[in-house]
Amino acid sequence: MIYSMTGYGDAQLETGEFSLLVEIKSLNNRFLKTMIKLPDVLAFAEPEVERLIRHNLCRGSVSCTIHLRYTSDTSAFDINPVTAKYYLSFLEQIITLQGNKGTMRIDLASLLQLPGVCELRRYDSEEHEKFLKILSELIQQALDRLQVMRADEGQILFEDLRQNCQVIHSRLRDLAGMTDQVVDQYRQRIQDRVNRMLSEANLKMDEDLLAKEVAIYAERCDINEEISRLDSHLTQFLETCESEQQAGRRLDFLTQEMLREANTIASKSNSAPISHCVVDIKVAIDRLKEQVQNVE
Repeated sequence: MIYSMTGYGDAQLETGEFSLLVEIKSLNNRFLKTMIKLPDVLAFAEPEVERLIRHNLCRGSVSCTIHLRYTSDTSAFDINPVTAKYYLSFLEQIITLQGNKGTMRIDLASLLQLPGVCELRRYDSEEHEKFLKILSELIQQALDRLQVMRADEGQILFEDLRQNCQVIHSRLRDLAGMTDQVVDQYRQRIQDRVNRMLSEANLKMDEDLLAKEVAIYAERCDINEEISRLDSHLTQFLETCESEQQAGRRLDFLTQEMLREANTIASKSNSAPISHCVVDIKVAIDRLKEQVQNVE
């Protein structure tokens, strides 16, 4: 089956200490491109998040955002009392130098913003392992939900792809029935034209020369080989859609080959009905190419 590259999945966990929310979104991309947004306190987990995404997905622009909210007195930041005390002592010295002996008002919010007063909380190796285990489980849950949505979208894509393949296959059958007809019509046109000219000159047509001319035309406009190859590409296309392998790049290549065969048929044809069939085929192939860009 095929998977769409568009999807969304999330997973959440709440404990007595914190709340974790993982959100994963994916959009179309020719390759796998990841964008990971983590709280600073969980920056150590980025390699593991990247590994899990690449293990589960092959193509797409994937955005993974992790939200951390503390639900207890625990904070993501620690106050460094030594640094804070240093700043306060420095301010007192300034006031003393100015000769001011009044009370000193300190804006605590401004004090906390001074370098070194608030420090990012450091987790030890044991806490790292704890967070990595929780994050790995949440990310896998979010990826599983993402894949469910991508599979549902992929089924819709497959139905559209199959319908367009049926259109191409139907028009190929029409083309196969026209090839001999085109040669017969050409032979009749040449014969009528030559007979008309020879009747005026009271001459007889050389049947061998006519047969040779028709044979040359038949060889030049023969499209049976192109029809056969295009039909073979269609079979491979549907087989790829139904296989368990990642199909996107292979389907993209097959649509390019289909279009090449259709263009060759169009260049060989001097028949209006065949040209009309080719137009329908190329429209269906363009639709395939457009939809394949959404396939992983």
